[in-house]
Amino acid sequence: QVQLVESGGGWVQPGGSLRLSCAASGSIISIYSMGWYRQAPGQVRELVAFITSGGNTNYVDSVKGRFTISRDNAKDTVYLQMNSLKPEDTGVYYCIAETSTRYYWGKGTLVTVSS
Repeated sequence: QVQLVESGGGWVQPGGSLRLSCAASGSIISIYSMGWYRQAPGQVRELVAFITSGGNTNYVDSVKGRFTISRDNAKDTVYLQMNSLKPEDTGVYYCIAETSTRYYWGKGTLVTVSS
């Protein structure tokens, strides 16, 4: 079993920055890749970014150049640095961890971008 706890969400004005954190606990050794999804009000959940155990990263086009995903294996934590935030980045951000048998989800943290 893997438990994921997100933090770092909040309200920010357009153009601002936030850093999300996702701390993993439990069967950490079984985790392959980790990532972030988001779900805007009334929208389907979409993949924002992910990072493999080897450090390879990928991003949805709408956040490329603005968001950076990173992973601290010593702390079993993955981060999402979000810069130049836009109102359309508003949503609940969920952390996800992939193991050999299933995906695990955090409960989410709300990000609101508005003036």
